[in-house]
Amino acid sequence: MSNLILAIPSKGRLMEATSAFFAKSGMKISHAEGARNYTGKITGVDNVEVRFMSAGEIAGGLLAGEVHMGVTGRDLLHEQAPIPGDFVKLLTALGFGHARVIVAVPDAWMDVENMRDLGEVCEDFRARHHRPLRVATKYFGLTRAFFAENGIIDYRIVESLGATEGAPAAGTAEAIVDITSTGATLVANRLKILSDGEILNSEAFLSASLTATWDETSMAAARTILDHVIARQRAENKQEMRADISDLLLEGRQFLIDDPRIEMPFGGPMQGDTDLVLHVARKDVHAVSADLRERGCRSISVRDLDYIYTGDNPLFAELLSALPRD
Repeated sequence: MSNLILAIPSKGRLMEATSAFFAKSGMKISHAEGARNYTGKITGVDNVEVRFMSAGEIAGGLLAGEVHMGVTGRDLLHEQAPIPGDFVKLLTALGFGHARVIVAVPDAWMDVENMRDLGEVCEDFRARHHRPLRVATKYFGLTRAFFAENGIIDYRIVESLGATEGAPAAGTAEAIVDITSTGATLVANRLKILSDGEILNSEAFLSASLTATWDETSMAAARTILDHVIARQRAENKQEMRADISDLLLEGRQFLIDDPRIEMPFGGPMQGDTDLVLHVARKDVHAVSADLRERGCRSISVRDLDYIYTGDNPLFAELLSALPRD
């Protein structure tokens, strides 16, 4: 029997957003023995050990099977493994940590608009300066793969130890591969993204390792976590409508059955029913309410939902189907 090891970011906005995500899903993450400890637990979920790690370490731990589940960026998984799907299952996007991995060059390079142009510049740069053009980045693997896809081989990667976007101005590189969310920092440093220079569109994901050792205890803990997550996701964009349908005629009751906007989790509009619970997407609530009142509903109340639990869990099913079979 072994606890499920869940790795979450140890600091910054990514840690705050991850903690908020789990809290919204009914799972409060706490540090063990004070905030400086790098282990913790999830309140209400047994047999889970939380480890606080950097986002890069989480990606490596998932790929190596050192943790069962973790929250990290898609970019870091692709950086450390050309085909991360062989080692990690991306279970669900979390809606934060959005960033693009891009290729950028100085604005002053008027004739360089795409990767083909950059390839020609690399050839000219070698002839003129007797050395390869330098590309500053923290993403060695993604850069090599993307440049190879575009037929660019005559360049040299320079490891970025600080603010990558400042490398061209500082004279330590001629181009960069970096992440950006709004592009504002690139503009401030007089850089432009090549028209076909987006390498990867990234986001934070809750992922599971396919190389970790899973047993009944860790699988049960994973099921519990994913039950919470999927129940919150089901409820997030829906509202519950409670309708008095005592005056609805057959046509109105058939409308309830046929309308694809409406779910009836606790039974349908049988003859004689007076109260009915509906689940409706938040964006459709007002239109559905108007349609029901037009057909004779006496009153309708609407409220937010916290969780919607059902018998199935597609996230857990995806994990089971992705795990290697003995």
